[in-house]
Amino acid sequence: MLLQPRSFNLLPEVIKNLMIINGLFFVATLVFNSTFGIDLAEYLGLFLPASPLFEPYQIITHMFMHGSLMHIFSNMFALWMFGMALENVWGAKRFLIYYLVTGLGAALLHLGVLYWEYFSLVNQMSTKEILDVTTYGTEYLNSGRNYINSNQAALNHLLNMPTVGASGAVFGVLLAFGMMFPNQYIYIYLLFPIKAKYFVAVYGIFELYNGFSNQGSNIAHFAHLGGMLFGFFLIQHWRRNRQI
Repeated sequence: MLLQPRSFNLLPEVIKNLMIINGLFFVATLVFNSTFGIDLAEYLGLFLPASPLFEPYQIITHMFMHGSLMHIFSNMFALWMFGMALENVWGAKRFLIYYLVTGLGAALLHLGVLYWEYFSLVNQMSTKEILDVTTYGTEYLNSGRNYINSNQAALNHLLNMPTVGASGAVFGVLLAFGMMFPNQYIYIYLLFPIKAKYFVAVYGIFELYNGFSNQGSNIAHFAHLGGMLFGFFLIQHWRRNRQI
């Protein structure tokens, strides 16, 4: 099937505005940290709902927060590279809906996995150990420390370390590119060509493997998988209803 773009823009409107918003959030994070000593990630990053730091709006705001220049650059570059063709074909409204649904889906799966880890931990811990983490855990992390007890250290990480980044939605965009343009070649390191459908499949397997083998990692592998999973179901829904 030959997909005809509704228009062609090198920097489509939704992607342009998403890049601007993410950039503003990143600059604000740097300014607030350097000027006021305030870490915006503690307010706008996503915390487990069991954490005292959780706020409902974080489900949205965490998608616009990034931890480093390389983090935001890699996400925004991938968003543009794989999202440009999608927005040109789907149009701005559908692309934005897809981006937000996959970002929210990524957060839901990520939180589900964190809750499974959370309950596994608390079932092994005493009430005193848990209370100690909820009372002093944030203070320890802010001073670069953590508990010697491995269960307390892991619980502290789960409750008091925020998740930030647009990666879940970006992985959803990557999945969509692979489904809509399966035979389009992607050049790895600008040298090695691989069809998009194989690239997406290999990347998905890689994320699944790392999700199970690197539990406790600072990379939210299951958020990436959540973005891809929700993206797959949304595209299938649109196809069944002949909307794309």
